[in-house]
Amino acid sequence: MSDASPTASETLDPEPRSRAKHPVRLERSNGIATILIDNPPVNALSASVRQGIYIALEAAEADPRANAIVLVAAGRTFPAGADITEFGSPPQDPSLPVLCDRIEACPKPVFAALHGTVLGGGLELAMAAHYRIAAAATQLGLPEVKLGILPGAGGTQRAPRLIGVEQALAMIQSGQSLSAADAMDKGLIDALDEDPREAATALALSGMEPRPTSKNRERLKSANADLELLSAAREALPGMGGPQPAMERIIDCLEAAILLPFDVGLTRERDAFLECLASRDSLGLRHVFMAERRAAKFPELETRKAPVLQHVAIVGGGLMGAGIAIACLDAGLAVTVVEEGEAGVTGALDRIGDGVQAAVSKGRISEAQGAQALTRLTLTANMAEIAKADLVIEALPEQAELKERVLGEIGALAKPEAVIATNTSYLDVDALAKASNRPDRFVALHFFAPAQIMRLVEIGVGPGTNPDAVALAHRFAKGLGKVPVRAATTPGFIVNTILAKFRLMADALVEDGASPAQVDTTMRSFGFPLGPYQVLDRSGLEASWEMRKRRGRVEGERYVSIGDKMCELGWTGRKAGQGYYVYNEGSAPVPNADAITLIEELRAAQGITPREVSNREIRDKLLLTMVNEAAKLLEAGVAARPSDIDIAMIHGLGYPERRGGPMFDADQTTVFEIHRRIAALEAKGSSLWKTAPLLAQMASERGKFSDLN
Repeated sequence: MSDASPTASETLDPEPRSRAKHPVRLERSNGIATILIDNPPVNALSASVRQGIYIALEAAEADPRANAIVLVAAGRTFPAGADITEFGSPPQDPSLPVLCDRIEACPKPVFAALHGTVLGGGLELAMAAHYRIAAAATQLGLPEVKLGILPGAGGTQRAPRLIGVEQALAMIQSGQSLSAADAMDKGLIDALDEDPREAATALALSGMEPRPTSKNRERLKSANADLELLSAAREALPGMGGPQPAMERIIDCLEAAILLPFDVGLTRERDAFLECLASRDSLGLRHVFMAERRAAKFPELETRKAPVLQHVAIVGGGLMGAGIAIACLDAGLAVTVVEEGEAGVTGALDRIGDGVQAAVSKGRISEAQGAQALTRLTLTANMAEIAKADLVIEALPEQAELKERVLGEIGALAKPEAVIATNTSYLDVDALAKASNRPDRFVALHFFAPAQIMRLVEIGVGPGTNPDAVALAHRFAKGLGKVPVRAATTPGFIVNTILAKFRLMADALVEDGASPAQVDTTMRSFGFPLGPYQVLDRSGLEASWEMRKRRGRVEGERYVSIGDKMCELGWTGRKAGQGYYVYNEGSAPVPNADAITLIEELRAAQGITPREVSNREIRDKLLLTMVNEAAKLLEAGVAARPSDIDIAMIHGLGYPERRGGPMFDADQTTVFEIHRRIAALEAKGSSLWKTAPLLAQMASERGKFSDLN
């Protein structure tokens, strides 16, 4: 690649015919060769990017006029990681480990100019450079563990040599990012500058020499102390959760960094990376990563751009309304909360204030941020105040008549372009939309309690909803840091429709002879953070009771009345002091002996002789119920994709993320086998089992749920 002029820009591409499209350029000026990565949106290190960097590096190294090399990226960020879509595909040269080794071995000094989110492979690329200069707002991290893998391009070997074993362990095992200031303090970067490219170029011009390569650096100091640290970390693994294979291999690789030559450590790291990449945990976590991005692609966003959202009004300041308000304040929005009377306003203020203070106490926000957030809050009993809002959310108790009456008021008072939303869990959204007199500007925003913590928001879209309203709802949910999933406006949406059948099956198993605590323990051992009866106690038994009363009993269907009787006795869960468990201040909840007695009495009244129910039966029947009901939702168009259901169940019900969700899990077992098991249960004549037609069709065609994504 000849260069007859002192300043030039070249496209680096092994295939000259596609030069205009190649994402790497080599620019030369004043003795500096600048390798510019331009692969929007996040400059992922795809095969073409790696090839371009490698070719550019060789060209710069061979150029006698280039005394130093600056590695920089266009757009919003330095490479934010590898191209995840390449995982599992045949490798393409150069691999990222080879590229990083090539950069580090360059005889000319290489300066990395960092900005944006320098994550995963992007940070490994930067660590291979001899010097790193970052903008103050840069975030740096090695989040591979969140995909069930570990850094595979030298991250576990270079990080401990730069920042020490203890810091490297914390960074890699948590997957959390560091601010540029923290990275500077720890020695991960060398300088901060608001224009890192200019600063890197200035340093390059100063004549600095390359640093010693990792293989030639001194051995890590305090080896014995570091080995003891890693031994303790290994012993703590069983209680840490997360993808265990990756967590264990991270420790193995850091031990290798202490005990073995650098080249051998790199080989150990690569073997561990490939082992983790093939693990069941990684398959599930990578599915979730892609599924979240797929779920966020609402069809309405193809033709509409959401308007700016600045002010939200929430009608109802109870636990749910207060939680939504806290989430909005955290996101920097102005919030008006409407409650009934002075007592209602005071109660809402207490709940919101307590929530903000809890965020401060847990370190999520500072005292100053908490105080500043409350300055954006208005509490009032005057419904007319909602006229200022771009979005009005009804968050009242789950009573149809109350919601319809208040939504009529909201429809009359909200400004014409405002979007109106309901937070209903089980009611008829289309009827609520009609009550507002603005069905075209009406959506459901189904939050999960506590709303300031739980990540899922189901966005219910009716047949007549204007795409602009959907786009605004989507922007709102994303702005809150939530995971939006689109659903049709069937009562219960995705999660609660599946949850209702899930709970009915759990109740049937209890009525047959299991205990609530056994069901909970079994599902926790599968990976759920809480069992179904713990969740009921936490959220309160009344909502599902009200739903059952509205639905009524269906002739021929099994009905379990345990929860109804408990509500009638006032055993509605944690807030009542007892439900399926008893709650005493200062001690852990214990199974409610009175509830066990009640269950025994109800069994006897129905002539049910309790039998032994195994943990395996509990797990299998509950999981099969989920998949069967989810297949019905797909067929009815309530959910757009199987992967949307996976995301909804992970973030709404706590399905173990490393398993990828119920639909991904079903594919691993095979839909054919799932259908065979459900059909066998249906053949026994229980009303609890009616095979979803879609499931039968897919089984006959040997299909997979992933085919429908």
